[in-house]
Amino acid sequence: MTINIAELKASLNKAYRLISPRRVDLDQFKKNLQLMLGLIDEKESEENVKIHLMDFLKNTFYNPDHLIATKGKTDFVIHLGKDATTAAGVLFEVKRPNNKADMVTQTNLNTKAMHELILYYLRERSKDKNNSLTHLVITNIYEWFIFDATIFERIFNENKQLLKTFNEWENKQKVSASTDHFYKEIAKPFLDLFDNEISFTYFDLKKFLPLLNKSNDNELIPLYKFFTPVNLLKLPFLNDSNSLDKGFFSELLHIIGLEEVKDGGRKIIRRLPEGKRHPASFIENAINILEVENSLRKTPNQYLQGDTTEEQLFNAALELSITWVNRILFLKLLEAQLIKYHKGDRKYRFLNQQVVNDYSELYKLFFQVLAKQAKDRSAIIQSKYSHIPYLNSSLFEFSDLEEYTIKVNALDDNSNIDLYANSVLKRAGNNKDVSSKRTLHYLFDFLDAYNFASIGKEEVQEENKTIINAAVLGLVFEKINGYKDGSIYTPGAITTFLCRETIRKAVLKKFNDAYSWECETISDLKNYLREKRNTKDILKFNELINDIKIADPAVGSGHFLVSGLNEIISIKSELGILADASGSCLSEIEVSIANDELVVVYPDTLKFFDYSIKSTSDRGNVISSSEQRIQSTLFEEKRKIIEHCLFGVDINPNSVKICRLRLWIELLKHTYYKPGDYIELETLPNIDINIKQGNSLLSKYSLTEDLSEVFRKQKFSVFDYQTAVQAYKEASDKVAKEELKEFIKKIKDQFHETVGRRDPRRKRLSELRGQHALAQNNFDLFGQKRSQKEMELEVRRLTLNIDKIELEIKEIENNALYRNAFEWRFEFPEVLDEKGDFEGFEVIIGNPPYIQLQKMGADADVLQKCGYKTFTRTGDIYCLFYEQAQRLLKPGYFFGYITSNKWMRANYGEATRRFFLEHTNPLLLIDFGGFQVFESATVDANILICQNTPYGGSTETCLLDKSLGSLEKMSVYISQRRTVQKGFKAENGWIILSALEAEIKNKIERVGTPLKDWDINIYRGILTGYNEAFIIDQNTRDILVASSPKNAEIIRPILSGKNIKRYQFNWDNKWIIFTRKGIDIEKYPVIKAHLEAYYSSLRPRNNNESTGRKPGPYKWFEIQDNVAYYKDFEKQKIAWGNLALKGQFALVDAGYYINAPSSFIATDQVYLIAILNSKLADFYIKQLGVTRNGGYFEYKPMFVEQLPVPDISFDDQEKLLKLLNISKINNDQSIELQIDQFVYQMYGLTNDEIGYINNIKFRKIQ
Repeated sequence: MTINIAELKASLNKAYRLISPRRVDLDQFKKNLQLMLGLIDEKESEENVKIHLMDFLKNTFYNPDHLIATKGKTDFVIHLGKDATTAAGVLFEVKRPNNKADMVTQTNLNTKAMHELILYYLRERSKDKNNSLTHLVITNIYEWFIFDATIFERIFNENKQLLKTFNEWENKQKVSASTDHFYKEIAKPFLDLFDNEISFTYFDLKKFLPLLNKSNDNELIPLYKFFTPVNLLKLPFLNDSNSLDKGFFSELLHIIGLEEVKDGGRKIIRRLPEGKRHPASFIENAINILEVENSLRKTPNQYLQGDTTEEQLFNAALELSITWVNRILFLKLLEAQLIKYHKGDRKYRFLNQQVVNDYSELYKLFFQVLAKQAKDRSAIIQSKYSHIPYLNSSLFEFSDLEEYTIKVNALDDNSNIDLYANSVLKRAGNNKDVSSKRTLHYLFDFLDAYNFASIGKEEVQEENKTIINAAVLGLVFEKINGYKDGSIYTPGAITTFLCRETIRKAVLKKFNDAYSWECETISDLKNYLREKRNTKDILKFNELINDIKIADPAVGSGHFLVSGLNEIISIKSELGILADASGSCLSEIEVSIANDELVVVYPDTLKFFDYSIKSTSDRGNVISSSEQRIQSTLFEEKRKIIEHCLFGVDINPNSVKICRLRLWIELLKHTYYKPGDYIELETLPNIDINIKQGNSLLSKYSLTEDLSEVFRKQKFSVFDYQTAVQAYKEASDKVAKEELKEFIKKIKDQFHETVGRRDPRRKRLSELRGQHALAQNNFDLFGQKRSQKEMELEVRRLTLNIDKIELEIKEIENNALYRNAFEWRFEFPEVLDEKGDFEGFEVIIGNPPYIQLQKMGADADVLQKCGYKTFTRTGDIYCLFYEQAQRLLKPGYFFGYITSNKWMRANYGEATRRFFLEHTNPLLLIDFGGFQVFESATVDANILICQNTPYGGSTETCLLDKSLGSLEKMSVYISQRRTVQKGFKAENGWIILSALEAEIKNKIERVGTPLKDWDINIYRGILTGYNEAFIIDQNTRDILVASSPKNAEIIRPILSGKNIKRYQFNWDNKWIIFTRKGIDIEKYPVIKAHLEAYYSSLRPRNNNESTGRKPGPYKWFEIQDNVAYYKDFEKQKIAWGNLALKGQFALVDAGYYINAPSSFIATDQVYLIAILNSKLADFYIKQLGVTRNGGYFEYKPMFVEQLPVPDISFDDQEKLLKLLNISKINNDQSIELQIDQFVYQMYGLTNDEIGYINNIKFRKIQ
């Protein structure tokens, strides 16, 4: 075997390494570690060593949340929860320090300790079915060997021969059942022959002993983090991109003037109710000033939201407050960044009451400092804020609403707001007795109670402050922004996964197309690029990746775009082509993603890259050339990617602002000082033009609209348009920026005007008006005279057509929904070719909104007219986003969404499933089933990744369940459990199978032929349309026959679903008056009279009527359906009910009719009933549809007919028939077991496969 040893620091999650441990926690760790080591006596038994280690772990990290205890023969385990009912996460094998014989070494793993650990592992996986293991550990207290559970899974659990041998030994099928036999005859030979790599982490505690008495504890941090539950149990850690600090969020809402409450199954944010409102909160303060200054009267309607004055005041105040708070949060991150750059220099702390004492000073900070270059600031401002850089961000320009209403300096400074009941400030010593503060001072103190600066260094946090990073702020922004609807924030694990899966595929396609390569993975591509390392090649490769265009059509806070930005930089680093402007690669660093954050590491030392500036007395500010090169390259890479690759649209204007803010924050993380005196920071680009407001689903102009004529007729070419947009992004001067913005607007206005004139409706209107003028003058199109009557008819016809088209145009122009229409056709010139044709994006990603179309009223009517193939009135708007994604993609490229999984199985999803199969190639489908992805939304989710190519016939799938534990484990979980499924159909629900289920299903399909391909027919029972008239009891039948014996000709015994049981039926003396199509009712006057009593309910109704049976070509007395197969009722048949817990197939005698929705097969191949009632058949049929709550399944003919049945020999048929002794089956369950076993043998199932079917519990889906 090949041994690959990782050092301790390398084994830790990089993002977790960047979280600073608290001083109190590290001190407790040191104390308990020293205590444990002091208790170890190398001569003691292993049991004593084990007890000391367990006590150390319990007392330092795991009590009371995680039980540490022995389990079976395993030395001890760490459980995932508080008691032994929870799964084991970590398995330990402990040896005495002086037991050299059994202990593993760095060069030899084939020892008894390893054999024991393998045995513990296989028992956990095979016997206990534990798929939640995270690590396996061998230790003698000093030396530690730590194996990731995924390594053991790949090497041991996925080796079928080893599993087979282990199971035989476990079941006492070997010569010895002793553990010694397993160690020496199974585990040792396996490891002897194992010739692949095995990886593990190794460290020796003795090397850390000298550090325990040092004052600088930073070198102990990796050891401390190794032992934590976050590391060993792979738990999510606070303040990652998947979680929100509720204390921070709730107190921030309080300061703004909001609260979060539960509304049904979702959490919404609302204004505090009367009686709880604080006049000094941002919102109430703003509402007061808006009222005093009568600001709404001066504000255009397009900026007002709400039907009442109160609603409009609240919404205006909320938008203003969000704008002001967003700026302050951005500045808090800037402040933290500056302090970090300057090694803790306190003069860069500017966001406090000593510097910014009131709202007027805050106004100056926004618009006279951040919005102006140093040379343009007044002398007074510059003297106070000389160390605060100009950033060139439109965040510090007046918003449209500020222009029309009030600015932050209008707020009242003179009143206090009560501190939040659970305020973080009350925990601080100097605030314990404070009950209220001036709002701005409160906000600054509140923000200071959190740590915005600890990301990027491995050091002890002396103050006990919770970390707030950009990802957490993104979550805050999104939740506040989605206050009305209960915003669904997409966790970072999801955005990272989707971006990784789609963008990597797009990168591979780009290179394969450009160079005619056949790379299947990034590793393949890396090997191809290894031969091309000159500067010209490196720059060309970067250009190729920078040409990938990624769009999120429901961009929200921009989380997907941020993850996409990180993914592209990570890919470049992985490929070895991340380079500076000259094409020189940054080979000294590795850039990767950890918990949705970009992490930069020096691979030779594993230290994190840290950009900092030194102030010297003789040389001024100094930055190392290496740090400057790395930091500036990372910034410029981010800038290029944001400018050229990332695009977003959202119908909510606040979302657009927040998305831009998130992208600016990402740039801020790597902003750098300009060379020279290192005083000015590099300015931020104008990325706002890439993130636009509009309705992604609605456009006035088609994507295929030909614009060549438009550009010919204009003074501007496509190139002019593209150049103007790029110049705007790079403009750092306000005047130039405004001029470019106006120029771009002029180009777009001309597009709209010219294309609008080419609208087919307007062309048709012009033609009709010309014909109308001719008709009024009594001429036809050929100049021939008409009669007066012809003229009047023609004028009336043309007038109606003109009115209709004018109404359509007016509806589009006046419809509120169309006012937000987004013109993908020319809003983003980056996706137009040189002719102006729409090329499309390489990647579409996102989490589109979930809104039932039937709740959208008139807006849904507008969407229906847009021609979406996925539109169904009972469906959801996210289905339309799927279709729009395909429209927006370049041929051959990729989209990936996370949405509700309802489309997979619901009736309304059939149109969407059909669209995927007919217009895309579904590559990967992940069903989260019962695993809750979103914290505050009861949405069962799925991920779907498709390529814009024809369906390839198979899709990789994975079903996630609660055993996943946490989203952080999702990528590994999916990689281990991906299976390939074939033959998805639109009319069937898309049910995802496990690897074992898929293997069983494939085996059944290989062995058998679907029943629909046999020479038999499956029919639905009779649908009368009104059973009350046609289905009669014995007494009524006797009366009708007594009145006229001839009536017996058309009265037949009938069975409904409740009469049909397994193998038999119980007739309850019900009959059907079978007046099929073609019956002469006059021959049966008594029956006619009987039916006439129900005439109003029997007659086919017209479309606008409410009584009667459904419209159709049948006569009032006839059975509603044309039962052309009625003669098959006179034969022996196999029948079954529609809804049942398990298959209820019965052999029904000739002459019995079947009532819908029950179904039947008319056949003399009686042995089929044994196969249909078998557990194997039930397993297969239930994979095709939905098992409802309660366990009921709908046995539709469309499912039953797909069951593959083998063509078995006459002897085997006879064996089955012998077992089909109905009376025995009813009284002897062993007969059913014999039939099941016989059927399993027919299909060649293994013992494991049989055991799985026998114990299966079908997923229940509403």
